[in-house]
Amino acid sequence: MDWKTLLNTTRLGNRPPKAEVGRSPFNSDHDKVIFSGAFRRLARKTQVHPLVTNDHIHNRLTHSLEVACVGRSLGIRVGQALEEKQRLPPGIQPADVGDIIQTACLAHDIGNPPFGHTGEEAIRYWFQHDGAQYLNDLYPEEACDLMNFEGNAQGLRVLVSSEYHTYDGGMRLTYASLASFIKYPWTSLCATENKRPKSDKYGVFQTELDMFHEIAQAVGLKPLASDAWYCRHPLVHLMEAADDFCYGLLDLEDGLEMGLLEWDEVFELFQPVLQASRLEELKHDLTQVKTRRRPPLIRGKIISAFVEAAAEAFVKHEEAILEGEHHELLPLCDERVQLCIYNAKKMAKEKIFSHPRKVELEIGAYNIICTILEVMCHGVDEWVSQPNKLSFRSKRVLDMIGESSFPPFLRHPEKTRHTPKYLALMRVIDFVSGMTDHYATYLAKQFRGMGESR
Repeated sequence: MDWKTLLNTTRLGNRPPKAEVGRSPFNSDHDKVIFSGAFRRLARKTQVHPLVTNDHIHNRLTHSLEVACVGRSLGIRVGQALEEKQRLPPGIQPADVGDIIQTACLAHDIGNPPFGHTGEEAIRYWFQHDGAQYLNDLYPEEACDLMNFEGNAQGLRVLVSSEYHTYDGGMRLTYASLASFIKYPWTSLCATENKRPKSDKYGVFQTELDMFHEIAQAVGLKPLASDAWYCRHPLVHLMEAADDFCYGLLDLEDGLEMGLLEWDEVFELFQPVLQASRLEELKHDLTQVKTRRRPPLIRGKIISAFVEAAAEAFVKHEEAILEGEHHELLPLCDERVQLCIYNAKKMAKEKIFSHPRKVELEIGAYNIICTILEVMCHGVDEWVSQPNKLSFRSKRVLDMIGESSFPPFLRHPEKTRHTPKYLALMRVIDFVSGMTDHYATYLAKQFRGMGESR
């Protein structure tokens, strides 16, 4: 792969970038994501702890903003190294590399449904069991998308289809930013058949497959097979590293805030990456403040160590990454950083993710998602199969979703290769995955006839 094409400023649909004074095409990408409704709703979506009442705990929005800060720093560091090696194409600055990664980081969770990974699991479960009847007439690859719903693929759908210019390019971001967003450049069926590096992850629904190919070819991603599989864009590695670094560290900060972890065990975990020559001074400073004020004193130092390790690893292995020889960056980083992230994830899994309050709310979240899907998918299925004989309830479902919000070609099979029912169900997925935790909870109560007026 070649940086000249990888950093393509042309917008989706082969639209030329705007010429704006003081604002690059990548700045524009960043702003489009920030101002989108999908991004704003992340403020009321679960990061780790559902429906948390403590305002200091991370939600998807604060997490995404923090990941974007780390990603920007990583991108500028790598961009400077590429500039020194004269690898950047004319007109591209190190800050542009930072802007691309910052945009990808801002958007990396934009497709996540309410209740985070629990919401993903609930959607999958419902289509595999109670909702399996709605998949009978779908193509295998279409049914696979729904039975294995993936927030990453929904994120691409938000960026290129459902936000701003609906079904006409979405946000119309640059090819470089879109390619840097796609962590798993393959589709669901191949993943579930164990033909990809991860069997439980994919990044593209069938509805966005043509645009995915357009993006991949525009930036020159290296094809790995004839059935929709490409190498990752090199900058995806930096976006993913920024995400790993943030939730590895900040999930534990939330655990401290909620009283689920002790300060000493967290400090001991991250101590190996702190500067040894100043460790005693740091320990002394930490004893002078309360426990809640200690994380900020070490956070910057830890993130700096992580960023330095990731940038060094990327530059060292740049040629191999451009050849598509690596699927992840973290295993190429300094062993101390690898061990810190591994141990942080392990601690979070053992002491935070299994906390009784979290478990109780996640069980409830399953029921909330399944209730909403049952009502909405029944209504939409009825609308597709017998539009002239809709029940009153199904009419109200269509009123809620908005009949005009469905793809305009749904009623014109000759204009699409997808089944009408699949297109309709994907619109339901858009509606449900776009909900906040609070709205989903409210709506499920309403659907059960147990809601409150508002």
